[in-house]
Amino acid sequence: MAIIKRALISVSNKEGILEFAKKLSEFGVEILSTGGTAKLFRENGIPVIEVSDYTKFPEMLDGRVKTLHPRIHGGILGRRDLPEHVDAMLEADIKNIDMVVVNLYPFKETIAKENCSLEEAIENIDIGGPTMVRAAAKNYHHVAIVTDPSDYDVILHEMISSQGGVGAETRLMLAKKAFSHTAEYDGAISNYLTAIGPTGEKLDFPDKFNSQLTKLMDLRYGENPHQNAAFYRDEKMPKGSLASFEQIQGKELSFNNIGDADAAWECVKTFTEPACVIVKHANPCGVAVSDRLLESYQKAFSTDPTSAFGGIIAFNREIDEATAEAVIKQFVEVIIAPSISDGAAKVFASKSNVRVLVVPLGNEMNPFEYKRVGGGLLIQTPDNLNLTFDQLKIVTVKHPTPKQLDDLLFAWRVAKFVKSNAIVFCANNMTLGIGAGQMSRVDSSKIAAIKAQNAGLSLEGSAVASDAFFPFRDGIDVLAKAGANCVIQPGGSIRDEEVVAAADEHGIAMVLTGFRHFRH
Repeated sequence: MAIIKRALISVSNKEGILEFAKKLSEFGVEILSTGGTAKLFRENGIPVIEVSDYTKFPEMLDGRVKTLHPRIHGGILGRRDLPEHVDAMLEADIKNIDMVVVNLYPFKETIAKENCSLEEAIENIDIGGPTMVRAAAKNYHHVAIVTDPSDYDVILHEMISSQGGVGAETRLMLAKKAFSHTAEYDGAISNYLTAIGPTGEKLDFPDKFNSQLTKLMDLRYGENPHQNAAFYRDEKMPKGSLASFEQIQGKELSFNNIGDADAAWECVKTFTEPACVIVKHANPCGVAVSDRLLESYQKAFSTDPTSAFGGIIAFNREIDEATAEAVIKQFVEVIIAPSISDGAAKVFASKSNVRVLVVPLGNEMNPFEYKRVGGGLLIQTPDNLNLTFDQLKIVTVKHPTPKQLDDLLFAWRVAKFVKSNAIVFCANNMTLGIGAGQMSRVDSSKIAAIKAQNAGLSLEGSAVASDAFFPFRDGIDVLAKAGANCVIQPGGSIRDEEVVAAADEHGIAMVLTGFRHFRH
């Protein structure tokens, strides 16, 4: 047990530091500090020794040099269990520093500001802080390094129970967090600087890409039982992302549960009306919106009841008791919503194995999407494009009615979340048939029609979205035969004239978006 007799405190984020320092002082800990932190302590009656007084060397170069001194780093790095270290420190009049409490200049917050200059960013690169953090973490056998204000209470509780000491297990935990903290800090600096071009222009992607993820849980296995897996959360987790979930009941989440749950959640939260999305094997098999959540679920389920068996169901509203009772009648793996009513929670409790997740709504997206390939990583910005009526180009003799335009935009929104090649039949704010993941677009068209037929749904007068252009007219022929009367697609094929002519021949209205939504 390392007894804390002397602590160096120098923090940019002063959250909770006064209370922490007061408690340390009550333990008889001598406190060293710098600049603004020392001033704060003096103003609040906490005994403190300025680092410049301790080192007998003034802060200089606008504060760039203040803790870079042998009396500081010798006190942090010296090993108490090596006689030669102890003798050298005595000879140089270097005292032990048993605890270092440091968090760093707000570099990420600075560069997040609009119009942040390179000069301002550079001045917010901490030098002394990371040096002290790494030194203390390296010598964790003898020094407690504190970088996270949320650890203050943990440390004080341990010091109370051990008469002023911090145990080896806690010191190792703190050292792990410290090295992760400086790695994240340096990674942010590298990302920022290597995204500046040779003439000062901002690049979309840095030359060196750094990302920090924190393990939330080990999983039973990966996609298959012979694969190992874990779930990690991004340190820059956007608001409303799946990784912020709270599981209120049910079995452990599996690798596939999480992947499918993300697909369902990302889709459902794009709708403003009460919506339900049912996903199976990463593809929506039913999507609907309505004035009532129960009706949204019933419409979504009716799209493909067979595929919905054992699926993931996501809602963008609080689940009420009536909706819960309808959902729980079917076999479901995961249910996701921004909140669960008390009545719904009681209904779900009757099926204790069903996984129920609460995720706060939010419209933020991950800044990048990743796809691992052999020996590398593909990185892209997210597909966050949503179209409005005025962005559509009507290319057929027949023009869509206002209702058809509503159905087309609904179908287009769903198609963005369906694996390519994607064909989505819709009408009256619900999906009727979805064809996904086929090697040819005409096969996806046929499968979508078959799905609707199997569910007993009529496609007469339906709207269809295609995530990419039709390479031949055969896809339009299939859609027309199934009963569709309007189509939305990107356009851009060398046979666009042939495709449009086929639509005119069948009396179908067609609009082009100019954008595709491939999803692999």
